[in-house]
Amino acid sequence: MTDRLVDPHVPRDLHAFIAGLPKAELHVHHVGSASPRIVSELAARHPDSKVPTDPEVLADYFTFTDFAHFIEVYLSVVDLVRTPEDVRLLTYEVARELARQRVRYAELTITPFSSTRRGIDERAFMDAIEDARKAAESEFGTVLRWCFDIPGEAGLESAEETVRLATDDRLRPEGLVSFGLGGPEIGVPRPQFKPYFDRAIAAGLHSVPHAGETTGPETVWDALGELGAERIGHGTSSARDPKLLQYLAERRIPLEVCPTSNIATRAVATLDEHPIKEFTRAGVIVTVNSDDPPMFGTDLNNEYAVAARLLELDERGLADLAKNAVEASFMDPAGKARLAAEIDAHTSSWLAS
Repeated sequence: MTDRLVDPHVPRDLHAFIAGLPKAELHVHHVGSASPRIVSELAARHPDSKVPTDPEVLADYFTFTDFAHFIEVYLSVVDLVRTPEDVRLLTYEVARELARQRVRYAELTITPFSSTRRGIDERAFMDAIEDARKAAESEFGTVLRWCFDIPGEAGLESAEETVRLATDDRLRPEGLVSFGLGGPEIGVPRPQFKPYFDRAIAAGLHSVPHAGETTGPETVWDALGELGAERIGHGTSSARDPKLLQYLAERRIPLEVCPTSNIATRAVATLDEHPIKEFTRAGVIVTVNSDDPPMFGTDLNNEYAVAARLLELDERGLADLAKNAVEASFMDPAGKARLAAEIDAHTSSWLAS
């Protein structure tokens, strides 16, 4: 963890506890997890791109004026992933970074349409992510699973292509567990995607759309009622609707909360105004995630430190937060039990020392 990722409001020993805490991450994007080193390497491979090749300059490039600007920059990085070799490199290096943070299990959101529309062969794409997944588990001990998401800004054509890739038994990768919807929410109503989510759910995939990040709680209601959401990506505006909070709490529908992301994209003005406190007070299951960490100057360890400050958590509280993600994941019961036991063992050892 670099110094700029150490929250000065959180004691150093709590940062050390977080660094060693086994974790699961449920809301982290494939391309958005490319480190400055990897982005610069990909930019050097494709010099026609406007993305800087100097890792030091990328910090300024990743400073966003609003959510629309973030999408613009994000898509410029997406354009750097043009070959199966690029896909494999990116996926493997993302796994390495997750392992460094003691992430034992991650559901990585992948947007295959962004790659196949750029000419990457769909079979080669699937082989690249699966090869990286298996190598990561063997070499780093980090288990990766996939969420294929629709890029909402690309319309229904992208929805059709994504659900086809997710449900065709000849292409569907072994690691695929869920189906999502990302991109901008404004001007992209959720209900139009219902037929595609119905097909994905019928094929055995879990529903995990983004909703309520930059729009109101009605978008979350649409994700629940129209898309069959089992978890909500972000759900930030849910705090404005007490009935929605009650619904989420009673039905134990988790929120994938990404605090620093919400500040970076201007979805929330300041961390002190972040609704994570309202969520927990209402009894909603909260998981903490990093979203697009290098782009937002953060990582999962830092997000746990932010949560520790906002929710006034000690080591046991942080362990419970980590176990929320385990329970909300799509791991099999034995995997959940193993990771929860790892979290308990780390906590007990730390508190006994």
